Amino acid sequence: MNKHAPKEEMIKELENVLSKINALEITAKDEESIANVKILRKLTEGQIHSINEFDHLKKAIDLLTLQLFDVKSKSNLK
Repeated sequence: MNKHAPKEEMIKELENVLSKINALEITAKDEESIANVKILRKLTEGQIHSINEFDHLKKAIDLLTLQLFDVKSKSNLK
């Protein structure tokens, strides 16, 4: 099982995809193509947002774990 790419690499790849989507928007001729480009942009921006939010959640879980260990160690002292 392969490990996934680091956060920075995933975001860089998604930003490259966004730049390609921007180029598609410039060349889009009809309304359907423009609508498809907007959908692609929203999906890609959502992926970037999800990656960033996941990182925030990991940090929050780490802080909560530290607090739990702190409470447990204080309760064991009494």
